[in-house]
Amino acid sequence: MRVPLSWLREYVDLPATETGRDVQAKLVSAGLEVETVEHLGADLKGPLVVGQVLTIEELEGFKKPIRFCTVDVGQANGTGEPQEIVCGARNFQVGDKVVVVLPGATLPGGFSISARKTYGKTSHGMICSGDELGMGDDGSHGIIVLPPETEVGKDAIELLELVDEVLDIAVTANRGDCLSIRGVAREAAIGYGLALRDPALLDVPGPNAFGYPVQVSDPLGCDRFTARTVTGLSPEARSPLWLQRRLQKVGMRPISLAVDVTNYVMMELGQPLHAYDRTLVRGTIGVRRAEEGEQIVTLDGVERKLHAEDLVITDERGPIGLAGVMGGANTEIADHAEGEGTTDVVIEAAHFDAVAIARTARRHKLSSEASRRFERGVDPQAAAAAAQRTVDLLVLLAGGTAEAGVTEVVAPSAPHTISVPADHPDKVAGVSYGRETVVRRLQEVGCDVYGQDELIVTVPSWRPDLQEINDLAEEVIRLEGYENLPSTLPRPPAGRGLTHRQRLHRRAGRALAGAGYVEAPNYPFVSEQVFDQLGLEADDPARRVVRLTNPLNDEEPALRTSLLPGLLGALRRNDGRGSHDLALFETGLVFQPRSEQRVAAVLPVDRRPTDAEIAELDAALPEQPRHVAVVLAGAREQAGWWGRGRPADWADAVEAGRLVAREAGAELVVRGGQYGPWHPGRCAEFVVVVDGAETVVGHAGELHPRVVKAFGLPARTSAMELDLDVLEAVGDDTPQAPAISTFPVATQDVALVVDKFVPHADVETALREGAGELLEGIRLFDVYENEEQLGDGKKSLAYALRFRAGDRTLTVDEASAARDAAVALAGERTGAVLRG
Repeated sequence: MRVPLSWLREYVDLPATETGRDVQAKLVSAGLEVETVEHLGADLKGPLVVGQVLTIEELEGFKKPIRFCTVDVGQANGTGEPQEIVCGARNFQVGDKVVVVLPGATLPGGFSISARKTYGKTSHGMICSGDELGMGDDGSHGIIVLPPETEVGKDAIELLELVDEVLDIAVTANRGDCLSIRGVAREAAIGYGLALRDPALLDVPGPNAFGYPVQVSDPLGCDRFTARTVTGLSPEARSPLWLQRRLQKVGMRPISLAVDVTNYVMMELGQPLHAYDRTLVRGTIGVRRAEEGEQIVTLDGVERKLHAEDLVITDERGPIGLAGVMGGANTEIADHAEGEGTTDVVIEAAHFDAVAIARTARRHKLSSEASRRFERGVDPQAAAAAAQRTVDLLVLLAGGTAEAGVTEVVAPSAPHTISVPADHPDKVAGVSYGRETVVRRLQEVGCDVYGQDELIVTVPSWRPDLQEINDLAEEVIRLEGYENLPSTLPRPPAGRGLTHRQRLHRRAGRALAGAGYVEAPNYPFVSEQVFDQLGLEADDPARRVVRLTNPLNDEEPALRTSLLPGLLGALRRNDGRGSHDLALFETGLVFQPRSEQRVAAVLPVDRRPTDAEIAELDAALPEQPRHVAVVLAGAREQAGWWGRGRPADWADAVEAGRLVAREAGAELVVRGGQYGPWHPGRCAEFVVVVDGAETVVGHAGELHPRVVKAFGLPARTSAMELDLDVLEAVGDDTPQAPAISTFPVATQDVALVVDKFVPHADVETALREGAGELLEGIRLFDVYENEEQLGDGKKSLAYALRFRAGDRTLTVDEASAARDAAVALAGERTGAVLRG
C-alpha cells in the first residue's frame, strides 16, 4: 500500500516538521512494515511552468516527425516573449495548455535543461510528458495537456504536486484495514496521540423503496449490498489534476472520471466499488453463485468459464461481474470522448465473503485491488459511506444529479464481542500495563470497552482480525511498543543441558572445523535422478526415499538419504565462483522410510500427549539417523616459500572419517571397499563392531570420474560419509587421561614387500596386532614400487614402529622380538616379506 504523506495529512494534523522517515518510524513501532519512503521530486528544480501553445511548425526532412513550437509562458522566462521549443510529441495542438521546463531547471534523474541546437533549430526548454516529470503514465502516452482553465505561467511543480513523500507499506494478511488511507491515518493518529478526521463519517440517507432494484440470493456470500444512482454526468468531464495525481502516487493509472472516482474512494476508505453503465444494465441486479459452465468476459477482455462456487453479479441476461474481483465488459463505463461517454451510472458498494473472493481470484488467476482488500477484510459498515462519497464526487466533478433512491440489502448480524481479563495483556507480555492503559489502547483502535476486572470488548467493524483475547493483547502490546518489552532469557530447569548425542555432533563439527573444513548446511530435498548421477545400483537401499506430499519444488520431491548430493552441489557452486581449494562438511539428518507405512495419529491439544501416543507418532515417522560428510577439491596444502604444497586426495577423506571416530571414541576399521560414487580402486570402507558383528558405517575416498562429470565437479574430488548415530552407539567418549611414560622410546623400521593389490590398512592392522601392548605408534612413511628390484606386481611399504613400556626401559631384544612378531603376523595374513 502506497501512502502519500500529503494525503495522510488531510486526516491527521501531523506536525509540520515531521518527515516521511519520522512517520515511518512511528508506524514501524506500531507493527506496520514500512518498506521504503520514496521522495518524489527530491532532485526536481524549476522553473517548471504552465504554457500555452501559440504556433506549431512541422519540420521536414527528418526520420521522425518533429515540431517547432512557440509557447506563451507569461513572465516565467523574464521577458514575456514566446518560448521557442522543439518537440517530437503529436498529442497536442495550438491553444493547448502544457507543462514547460525552462533552461536552468533540473528534471528527475539529475537531467539539466539548457538551450541547445537540435534539428536545425534552437530549443529553449522542453514540453514535458508525465514520465519525464516522474509522474508515471497518465494514459496519454505523450505530452501532459492541462485543462483549458489553467493559468499560463503558473508554477507546475505546485500545480501537479510533484514534490511529496510516499510511504510503501507491506500490509500483512490480517490488516486489511491498512489497505486504505483511512486505516493508515488511524494508525498514525494513534502513534502521535492526535485526533483522526475519519473520512467515513458522512451523512448518508437511509434506504428507501426508490432505489435501483437489487436481489441477493446468497446472503452468506454477500451480507451487504448498497446501490446508488447518478444521472446526467457530463460525457466530456475529465478527472481533475489533484485526483489524477493522487491515483498516480498510490500506483494506479487514471482511466476516466467515473472509474477514477471509484478507485479514489477505494484507496481512501478501503471499500472496493464498481460503477455500471446504467443504460447497459438489464433489469434487477442480483448476487448469486454461478452456474457451472457459465461464461463472462471481464474488463480485461478475457472470456472466463465460471465455477459453481464463484460469486457473481448478474442482471436478467446473466453474469455482469465477478463479485469482488472484476466487473464485466458488457456493462463497462464508456471513456470520455467528444459528445460520447457514460452519463448515467449505478454505484455498487458491497461486502463479500473473504474466502469466496480469495478462491475466485486464485481459481481464475485474477488478482485485483478489490480482491486484495476483500481477501484481507473490508469494513462492512463503510459500504454506505463509500457509496455516498462516490456520489458526492461525481456530482461535484461531472455535474451529475444524485437520484433520491437508495438501495441497501443487509443480512442481520451482531457485533463481535470478546470477554477478556483486564490483566491478560500483562500476563502475555510479562509487563504490568494496568487496566487504564489496556482500556485506552483498545479504545484507540476503535473498540467499545466496559467492565472492571473482566472487560467486555466490542470489536470495531473495520478490524475483523480481532477474534479472541490474544488478539486484543497483541493490540495493547504493539501500541505500547514492542521495543519496550524487556529482554530476558528463559531459565532452563536444573540438571538439563545438551544431550550426549548433541555433544557428539558439536564435537565432530568442531574437530572438522579445526582440521580446515567449512560447514555448509544444505536443504534436505533431492530429486530421485541424483541417485543415477551418484552411480548407485538399482536395488541400493539409498534409492528408497520419503516423498513429500506438497514439495516446495517439483524437481526435488523427496527427502535425502545421503548428505553427498547437497555438499557436492555446494562444492560445484563455489568452484564455479572462483573458490577452487575447497573442504566442506555437513552434519545432518537423512531420511529412510520404514518397511511398514503408518498414518500418524492426531495428537490432542487439550492435554499433554501420553508417552504411548508420542511413541505411536514417532513410529509413523521415517527413520532419521544423523550423518556426517565431507567433500574436498583443489589444494589441501597451499604452495609457498615453505614448499610445493599438496592437492587434496582420498587419504584426506579417510583421515576425516578417522577424526570423527576419535571424537566418538569408536574403534574404526578402515579397509578397501567399493560403493556407488567412489572410485573402485580408491575407496575405503569404514567398519565397526556392533554386538559382535561387523557393520559398515560409511565410505571415503576419491569419487568416480563418471560422478565427477555428472555433477560438474573438479577433477580428483574426494568425499567421505559416516553414520554418526552408529558411532555414538559403539563408542566410548569418556575422556581418558593420557599415560605418559618417563622411559625412552625404542624405534624400529621395517620395509615389507607385498602384492600391489594388498591394502596398506590390512598390513598396518596385522602389524599392530602382532606387535602387542608394547607398540605405542605406527606410521607409514614410504611406498616404493620398482619391478626390477621388487618383481612384477609388488610394492614396498616402509613403517616406523615405536615401542615403549610404562615401567622400564626396553632392551634391544624386547623391541626386536615385538617387531619380529609384528612382521610374522603381517606375513601370515597378507603375504608380506621383509625387503632385502
